[in-house]
Parts: sequence; C-alpha cells; structure tokens
Amino acid sequence: MGNREDLLAGARKVILERGVAKATARDIAAAAGVSLAAIGYHFGSKDRLVTQALSEALGNSMGDAMDELIAAGAGKSPLEGLVELWNGMPAVFAGNHEAMLASLENIVRIVRSEQARAQLGDQLAGAYTDLAVNVAAAHPELDEAQAAAIGRLYFVLAQGLGVLWLLDPGAVATDGDQLATAVAALAGK
Repeated sequence: MGNREDLLAGARKVILERGVAKATARDIAAAAGVSLAAIGYHFGSKDRLVTQALSEALGNSMGDAMDELIAAGAGKSPLEGLVELWNGMPAVFAGNHEAMLASLENIVRIVRSEQARAQLGDQLAGAYTDLAVNVAAAHPELDEAQAAAIGRLYFVLAQGLGVLWLLDPGAVATDGDQLATAVAALAGK
C-alpha cells in the first residue's frame, strides 16, 4: 500500500477504536506509519481524510452487502426485490455497527462545514448512481429513471432505518414486508 491507502486504513482503525471526535491527526499518522505531513499532502486536512475513510469503509461494506441483496431480488418483481433487500438489512446494520456510529458522529461535523458538505455531496452522487446501476441490473424491466428513483429511495431508507437501528440495535423499525405493503398502498393496490 502507498501512504494514501495507509492513511485511509489508519484513519478507519483509529476512528473505530476511539470515535471521530477523539481521533487526532497524530494518532492517525502513527496508525498508518507515515508522517503527520502526509495527511495534508494527500487529503488537505484531517477532516477530509476522516470523511473519505468513513465514506469508503461504509460504502464498501454496506454498499457491497446492499448490492448482494439487490442482486438476490433479480428475477422477482421490483416490489419483491424491495422485500428481499429490506428483510436482509438488519444483518447488514449489525455487521457495520461501529462504522455506522462513527459515520453518524461524522455527519454532525459535516453539517457544520460547507467544505465537508461539498466533499460528501460528490460522494453521494456516486452512491446514488451505483445503487441505480444495481437496481437496473436486477430489474431490467425498469427504465433508467425508475431504477434511479428506486436507488435513491434505497439510499434514503438505508440512512433512516440505519439510524433507527442504532437507537435500538437488533430492533427492526420496519421490515421489507411492511415497506412493500406501504408502497403498494401508496400505489393504490
């Protein structure tokens, strides 16, 4: 690995052990085995490094798990795919508990920084696109706009239901069957 990758790995390690607020640039550099100046060179600031590290960690872990669940819904109707995905998400949340807590802590910092919001905004667009691509692959009967809308809905649900799951780990605020019932009712079916 290069210094940049070492810094991302070091940041994830320190953040998961101590939380975002207690993760210092010095601790991250030490965990990465690089100089403190490397943070500025590769990321511009510790905050940018933290946002990137958390985005990649959750994006990869939760994103890959969501991709697998979306793919498991292939060959079923999009509504049945929704059920498949959201009945599997509590296990995804459980497997990402510490990273989700750190991400939630980081969100407060992001909201208070215009620069951090801009950085995250760029990453959100990629997340929406990735989900839309996976939805379209699992459900080729959907047009591009439908797949994009469902991808965004899945992202929003993951954020909201993830926070509710963190408030009461193990509890399911709503499952795939309840979401399908709600969507069908909204569609007048």
